Amino acid sequence: MKAPVWIRESIPRRKDAESLRKELRSRSLYTVCEEAKCPNIGECFARGTATILIMGNICTRNCRFCAIKTGKPLSLDWNEPRRVAEEVRNLKLKHAVITSPSRDDLKDSGASFFALTVEEIKKKNPDTTVEVLIPDFQGDLGALRLVINSGIDVLNHNIETVPRLYHEVRPEAIYERSLNLLKEASLYRPTIPVKSGLMVGLGESKKEVLKVMEDLREVDCNILTIGQYLRPSRELLSVKEYIPPEEFREYKEIGEEMGFDYIASAPLVRSSYRAEEGLEIYRQRNYNG
Repeated sequence: MKAPVWIRESIPRRKDAESLRKELRSRSLYTVCEEAKCPNIGECFARGTATILIMGNICTRNCRFCAIKTGKPLSLDWNEPRRVAEEVRNLKLKHAVITSPSRDDLKDSGASFFALTVEEIKKKNPDTTVEVLIPDFQGDLGALRLVINSGIDVLNHNIETVPRLYHEVRPEAIYERSLNLLKEASLYRPTIPVKSGLMVGLGESKKEVLKVMEDLREVDCNILTIGQYLRPSRELLSVKEYIPPEEFREYKEIGEEMGFDYIASAPLVRSSYRAEEGLEIYRQRNYNG
């Protein structure tokens, strides 16, 4: 299916990413922006922002929408948290986003490594806010609390799609498990905003999208991103439908009426796109009168 004009004309130039790409690779660091072939990579890298991918670039799961490689991951590099913290300082980031592939091969699914990375960032960059985009940790609530206790400022876990499509899109994930992870995060530390993201264009109905949004509000999810699914490679799921910009605007309006503190909804919106803006608006709404 050929992408409509509003998609083709909106994708930023990737060449703007080259200088930051070289900087990160010099420290043996990766970004999910590159691995997942994010369309915003040029814009974000040009602004000096990136979502750093820790624990390698090989995932233990086989999601049908994601371009990150699947296979047997390498052993953890326990010097990586220090390098990440140093790079956050070098880039003078005000807001750092840290994510990882699913690491079901690890005892705690990588939660302790997340926590160590956050602690190192905060130690070297006390004024930097840190957002973590975590996998589901196989539903391990102890692992979740370990990450929350590390000093994070935003807890993000993407719901990704509607329940009916989980078997096709996220065969090793469980909708209710992801929803419960978000619920437990909001209950455990209510002062930390809980965030999630949703793709559209995979064959879901508008009614199903609105039901997911309702489910997220019921577990006190504060921040939501909604974007168009774009097929990263021929091996992955095809786009079933390109959602027009006006429908994204409608989701934003409805989401605000539902009570989300911040909702970004547009064709090229991705989970970490302008993440610092979401946190800033959340804090303005909740702590500035």
